[in-house]
Amino acid sequence: MSREFRAVTQARILDPEGGTLSDPRDIILHEGRIAAITAPGEVDARDDEVLDAGGRVVMPGLIDAHVHVTASTADLARLGETSPFLVAAQAQQLMGQMLLRGFTSVRDAAGADYGLAEAVDRDLFVAPRLFFGGKALSQTGGHGDVRGPGSQIVDDHACCPHIGIVCDGVSEVRRAARAQLRTGAHHVKVMLSGGVASPTDRVDSTQFSDEEILAIVEEATGANRYVLGHAYTARAVNRGLRLGVRSIEHGNLIDETSIPLFREYDAFLVPTLVTYDRLKAEGAEHGLPPASQRKVDDVLSYGLGALKLATEGGANVVFGTDLLGGMQQHQSREFLIRAEVASPQQILRSATTTAARLLQAEGELGVVAPGAHADLLVVEGNPLEDITLLADPATTLAAVLKGGRQVVDPAA
Repeated sequence: MSREFRAVTQARILDPEGGTLSDPRDIILHEGRIAAITAPGEVDARDDEVLDAGGRVVMPGLIDAHVHVTASTADLARLGETSPFLVAAQAQQLMGQMLLRGFTSVRDAAGADYGLAEAVDRDLFVAPRLFFGGKALSQTGGHGDVRGPGSQIVDDHACCPHIGIVCDGVSEVRRAARAQLRTGAHHVKVMLSGGVASPTDRVDSTQFSDEEILAIVEEATGANRYVLGHAYTARAVNRGLRLGVRSIEHGNLIDETSIPLFREYDAFLVPTLVTYDRLKAEGAEHGLPPASQRKVDDVLSYGLGALKLATEGGANVVFGTDLLGGMQQHQSREFLIRAEVASPQQILRSATTTAARLLQAEGELGVVAPGAHADLLVVEGNPLEDITLLADPATTLAAVLKGGRQVVDPAA
């Protein structure tokens, strides 16, 4: 990243929650945070430490709440056999590209560990803020068990870059959850149902017993953290919500029975529609095994309907993508897909204020307000009128700031 700014001037500030744009204002920055917002003219715009937005829209940095920064391939079994040094180097590149697209914070949904998070915190490379959970918890034969039906060996060593750890029974899942939380994990992920990228389970299966899920939730809650659950069907989703899972990932096959539960428990749905779109189009090219390719159609056609149901039903909906390997370049395409059933403001909230609340960073992320991190996007055009602007960041992002430091140079 380049120089640090002390102000952004002539900024029309976008408020995702209120759905409004301000008149031009000056944003005063100090030590990576927003110190104040003032009337224009109080800052010398000729100062090299001042970024002149020139009347453009300035909005909060985006949040993607479902990424896999270590997944440089869609073949997750092969990923686990890769050198962890190579995985880390590839993760650095993948995260840098996310930041250039305007995603100043990301939540990793299995794979990233405390080492990557510390590297980001220490500014060892250019990357979004990283919320990590370590390895996802999977039952034997579950979505995080990447063995084929003939494989017997399970290597759960902490340094191996598998995205999951296999555990069975209450004592094992407690130990596995505690192992992730011991490293400072921001959340614990549990596989509540089958999935596309795993070789031996059905998408419509349910996974783990009630007692196992309750134990995981208890451990996360005791550490003042929360559980996110991979699930597709209403049966798996509803069960997870009743047992205390706070964040449901995907949820393509939910129905009308799910929405009241999201509202009752103030839980969050994180649809990841672009990943199925891309897995269908190019999954094989990027290493998705044939058995997984056959599962894509099981969830692809229902995703938009689930998003529409949740949005209209008043559930907390958060932006996520879940892309793997070379398909991660399509991260911003999620805006195009969601625009088919959701309004620009609804989508903006999902990638800013609602996402920040999920990440337990309300007031610090997702807003342009005093006290928040100075994670800012300078945008050509108005995303409140046309959300698809954010689907083309190379054209529409005039500048990206993370912690007040410039990522994208407006002159470049």
